[in-house]
Amino acid sequence: MAALNIKSESECKYDILSLGEVMIRLDPGENRIHATRSFNVWEGGGEYNVARGLKRCFGKRAAVVTAIADNAIGRLLEDLMLQGGVDLEYVKWAKFDGIGRDVRVGLNFTEKGFGVRAALGCSDRGHSAASQLKKGDIDWEKIFGEDGIRWFHTGGIFAALSETTPDVVIEAVTIAKKYGTIVSYDLNYRPSLWKSTGGQAKARQVNRKIAPYIDVMMGNEEDFTACLGFEVPGMDEHISRLDPTNFKKMIEKAVKQFANFKVVATTLRNARTASVNDWGAIIYTGGEFYEATLRENLEIYDRVGGGDSFASGLIYGLMEAKSPQEAVNYGAAHGALAMTTPGDTTTASLTEVEKVMKGGTARVSR
Repeated sequence: MAALNIKSESECKYDILSLGEVMIRLDPGENRIHATRSFNVWEGGGEYNVARGLKRCFGKRAAVVTAIADNAIGRLLEDLMLQGGVDLEYVKWAKFDGIGRDVRVGLNFTEKGFGVRAALGCSDRGHSAASQLKKGDIDWEKIFGEDGIRWFHTGGIFAALSETTPDVVIEAVTIAKKYGTIVSYDLNYRPSLWKSTGGQAKARQVNRKIAPYIDVMMGNEEDFTACLGFEVPGMDEHISRLDPTNFKKMIEKAVKQFANFKVVATTLRNARTASVNDWGAIIYTGGEFYEATLRENLEIYDRVGGGDSFASGLIYGLMEAKSPQEAVNYGAAHGALAMTTPGDTTTASLTEVEKVMKGGTARVSR
């Protein structure tokens, strides 16, 4: 694996650009979706969360490419995104038809879970503006060739939204590579998204077409199996995301097929309960594996977005030319902190991340 050759800040308008759908998350707090009478409102999306984390926690210049219905709900989403500090100049506003028959804002209802009751997500995102993006809608030549982007991130959630979104991904990553932009991708396999469009077979077809363009590939073992077809015989479901041995076997197979992967990364998680997880991470680069310290019995407030925050911490470490060990530690610490607060997105600071990396305690800071 060759080292990442990241463009300088001076030649680029943004450090990080994400492509993906941004939804409104409706959170019932301590209640359940089907029993609550009120919701807290957040914004979130697998790809967007990475850019937001790099902006809010790590101070990087961030932007997002997406499409949003131009109505009051869309403008609520805009307001939430503006609070996150991610630049919206590349957002495509879709004309609203008055009822949402043609275009709408995607909604994501998520309850946190507790103890033996697992977290539960229920999406309502059909006909969303982002899912209707197609090849030719975005001026990628201007974005990558004129404005300049140091790092581009997208993933399997956006690729799964419709028949046209994989073409948008291919178009974007092709032009990104043309102009020397680093490309990362989170496989993020979601069975519900592929269910009506061909299932796992379709997921593999789409993601294997995208994989040759990716410099930094992310995903857990289940993602690599479902999306890229790399099986690990005899893998025990209970230990698969704690024992890095299986992941290492998987990566050895993946890099033989996709020599373009310069970094491969995953989180390691064992959900003891919905509110207590073991949490760690591992990356492979330069022919070596690097593991973050496994945090056993990590208390979870809201697990959604933990993987995205791992991604943003890892990208920060790589972008800042930290060592691979430091980079994976940034990712694991940031992901752990993100799961201590509600919502999909981080509220952590760089100081807090580095304190956790050094083994700092939860003793009150005054």
